[in-house]
Amino acid sequence: MNSDEPQTQEQEPAIETSDNLEEQTATVEPTAEEPAPGLAENGAAEVIVRVADLQRQEEELRQQIALLQASYNKMLQAQIAETQATLGRLVQEALSDLEQRKQALQISVEQLERRRDRIREEMRKNFAGVSQDLAIRVQGFKDYLVGSLQDLASTAEQLELPTAQELTKPADVRKLEVVPVQSPETPTTPRFTEESFQATAKQIRSILDKYRAMPDYYGPPWQLRRTFEPVHAERVSNWFFTQGGRGAVRTMGSRLQNILITSAIISVLRQVYGDRLRTLVLANTPERLGEWRRGLQDCLGISRSDFGPERGLVLFEEPEPLVLKADRLINEGKMPLIMIDETEDQINLSLLQFPLWLAFAPDPQQMSADFRF
Repeated sequence: MNSDEPQTQEQEPAIETSDNLEEQTATVEPTAEEPAPGLAENGAAEVIVRVADLQRQEEELRQQIALLQASYNKMLQAQIAETQATLGRLVQEALSDLEQRKQALQISVEQLERRRDRIREEMRKNFAGVSQDLAIRVQGFKDYLVGSLQDLASTAEQLELPTAQELTKPADVRKLEVVPVQSPETPTTPRFTEESFQATAKQIRSILDKYRAMPDYYGPPWQLRRTFEPVHAERVSNWFFTQGGRGAVRTMGSRLQNILITSAIISVLRQVYGDRLRTLVLANTPERLGEWRRGLQDCLGISRSDFGPERGLVLFEEPEPLVLKADRLINEGKMPLIMIDETEDQINLSLLQFPLWLAFAPDPQQMSADFRF
């Protein structure tokens, strides 16, 4: 028993030592799991500083956003104001331009109205005087015709006509056989001033009166489609009945007016002689011939197909080929009508041999002015 007690006493300190180790270990372990109080305070301070920094950055960003928004709004307002100012300026300039154009148009309209009134006044005065003069001339010509017819009737009554027995004598029969009889298709030289052509002259006067009183702007081809004034009728009548279809007429002052007179003559002769009529126009430049072609097309309602060597109208720049063509037409039984432009200052004498020709003579005052220059 006693021997065992010391061993027990020796073993008890060992047990206590192990208990101490366990307590120490238990004491040390909490130190590894939980931080020390100083370190925890440092971490919390850093977090607080970090949060404050982030809050400060957030506040700075908000201020910058506010500044950018204000700057954007200011810039947008400036652009809107500038755009409105530009639009206002453009609108003002456009309105000013329109106002100037309106004033210019009003001035032009007023000028045209004054010109219209002046032309109407001139037409009223001039045409009234011309109509009166023409009426006097027509009455004089009528008196002349009446007197001529009376003289012709008295002369016919005084003629000693042969009896029927004298007409049956052989000699007279032979004389009658010698006289050639002209066929209706043989072209005769028109003499509008002779007594034997009174029926033709009456027909021509009737056509001219119709053109003047009742113009037909949509008539058939080869019929006059323009307004035929008394001044035009006077020139045409004078050429037919005073000059006998052969002579010069003073120009109307413009080629278009001369073409109107020519168109009236062509239209009348076409109605009298039909397709036998061939009009030959002489002008010394292609440009003037072009004006003649366009003017005749417009006044007579014809087309380009009516112009050509074998058509109703032929254009010439030189008189020599025109003379050859006119001579050939006469041999073919046609009736050439020669029209000479006013710019032809020298006329070929060969043109004067044909039965129908019209030359437009320049105005003497214009010629004297040209000579002075």
